[in-house]
Amino acid sequence: MAITAALVKELRERTQAGMMECKKALTETNGDIEAAIEYMRKAGLAKADKKAGRTAAEGAIIIRVSDDGKNAAMVEVNCETDFVTKGDDFQNFAGAVGDLALTVKPADIEALQGAEMAGGQTVADTAKALIAKIGENINVRRCFSMNLSDGMVGSYLHGSRIGVLVAMQGGNEGLAKDVAMHIAASKPVCVSADDVPAELIEKEREIYSAQAAESGKPADIVEKMVNGRISKFLKEITLLGQGFVKDPDTSIEKLLKNAGASVSGFQRFEVGEGIEKKQENFAEEVMAQVKGS
Repeated sequence: MAITAALVKELRERTQAGMMECKKALTETNGDIEAAIEYMRKAGLAKADKKAGRTAAEGAIIIRVSDDGKNAAMVEVNCETDFVTKGDDFQNFAGAVGDLALTVKPADIEALQGAEMAGGQTVADTAKALIAKIGENINVRRCFSMNLSDGMVGSYLHGSRIGVLVAMQGGNEGLAKDVAMHIAASKPVCVSADDVPAELIEKEREIYSAQAAESGKPADIVEKMVNGRISKFLKEITLLGQGFVKDPDTSIEKLLKNAGASVSGFQRFEVGEGIEKKQENFAEEVMAQVKGS
């Protein structure tokens, strides 16, 4: 029996499995959709969608940089447990996604999810097949591409949990890596004070003003106190204002100036940041079961 697109579509809608898995199941069962569903259930493929709803806050950051140092890609691929993170299946998939991101230079995560991998499947469908195979949710969560016409990309990977890309003009590879490492450790919000959102500064000013007003000092003194705290705040959250992690007495701004270098932008990823993790309380769980018995 011919395996039509309509049959594949129907099976996908009923199982939430990937297109290639559906086509294979229909081929194996000679186009019998009910038999194909049973085949997929036995293989675990039809359960992938349920697993895709579970929290995936472990995983790895993958960085790829081109040979000329002007193009780079960084992706975060998540799973549910550190055990799976260390497995070959996950590592091979995450590495392949990183390679693909460097090649296709995706504009956003949707573009990367829809990009075709070496086996002919999209990233999204390949992830779904991997979910079925290993029994954990796998999620290609975010990606970032850096493509420069001049200068170089500095990169730093702390284990596989924190990754940084930095765009540097001037300087050298060693300096670019040092600055990337500093960003990994110090978590600046942006490059300079000029890049800090006005609403963030205003919010801090309101907080500092309320705190300073309680001192009972004259308004002009309060204003000076607030301005001083805002200046300190900007140094703490901006790359150029921070003290270099290897030499805290030297600011990154001074470090770059001494090397005749500048930084036009950076991106920092940390595994699982911003994902709300479910907190398990096994003592409460046992107590609930006891009370319910």
